[in-house]
Amino acid sequence: MAVPLLDLKRQYAPLREEIRAVMDRVCDEQRFILGPEVEAFERESAEALGVGHAIGVGSGTDALLVALMALGVGPGDEVILPVFTFFATAGVVARLGARPVFVDVDPEDFCLRPAEVAGQITACTKAIVPVHLFGQAAAMDELAGVAGSVPLLEDCAQAWGCTHGDRMVGGVGRVGAFSFFPSKNLGGFGDGGLVTTDDPELAGLIRQLRMHGQSGVYEHAHVGGNFRLDALQAAVLRVKLRHVDSWVAGRRANAERYARLFAEAGLEQVVLPVAREGRGHTYNQYVVRVPRRDELRAFLAERGIGAAVYYPLPLHLQPCFAGLGYSEGDFPVAEQACREVLALPVFPELTAEEQEEVVAAIADFHGAA
Repeated sequence: MAVPLLDLKRQYAPLREEIRAVMDRVCDEQRFILGPEVEAFERESAEALGVGHAIGVGSGTDALLVALMALGVGPGDEVILPVFTFFATAGVVARLGARPVFVDVDPEDFCLRPAEVAGQITACTKAIVPVHLFGQAAAMDELAGVAGSVPLLEDCAQAWGCTHGDRMVGGVGRVGAFSFFPSKNLGGFGDGGLVTTDDPELAGLIRQLRMHGQSGVYEHAHVGGNFRLDALQAAVLRVKLRHVDSWVAGRRANAERYARLFAEAGLEQVVLPVAREGRGHTYNQYVVRVPRRDELRAFLAERGIGAAVYYPLPLHLQPCFAGLGYSEGDFPVAEQACREVLALPVFPELTAEEQEEVVAAIADFHGAA
């Protein structure tokens, strides 16, 4: 049985008519840039996330970038972030002329280790970026304790619907950044993003920055960018927003089933993801750690089973960051993770039979080893 890593067609099929209707509505109105659809989505998102302000932007990368701009990050500043995450988390820092300061991650949940963050804070530190990687909430309370007055920018790209204590991520730090890339828990029909904050002044500045820093008609108080969310994307996301809680519940149910199936198969060599107490997990990716990862991935591909590596190269070894002075061996936890991690299918519409096929194939691989 072939098992895809992700099948967005299964999500789209039951929503097809509703989504096409709202897209027709936007086409009939001919208001494609910001406007009522974006404003409605921002209100509904803010309510869903329990935050005071939500600002739609063009992508998750834009969300990170404009948030850093609003925090005043620029040349000579430092931003602390995990060395094991998607490139955009560090790329936006470098684009602003600031220095990414990398920190190793926890070997079990892949999130920032607060004790190591504390040792990297200097007078130049302008922000700290905890990443809720793969949908696991980072240790925000501990990070807030070591950060002091340094603002926390939550990278929530993979964590829509994740909780930290009694709050949703995106509403725990000073500001949050979400992605609506199609594979996310809440995914659009292309790129899209959202910035969240409870600070009205910061929200107002972000709204200006997403429109080239415009403060009035053809008046610009700041140098910003074109970071706007399209109305068509907002309309689609409004439909999907009503279903995202059930999709997150489906991912969690699939994660629980994997845990049971792996235990029944006795596959102790497969290290399963953990969900930290008091820190929710939405399983945007279900990432295991395995020996001989690349061989297993090839074996699964031969069986028609989708799997992916997030991420094969830590940020400090990316060629574009060679000038920062890091070298191989500086971050051993992340470097080992890059050799061992493998994401398995976990999307909400995945069937029990498909999960059984995935685990059986992994058992076959280890039995033949």
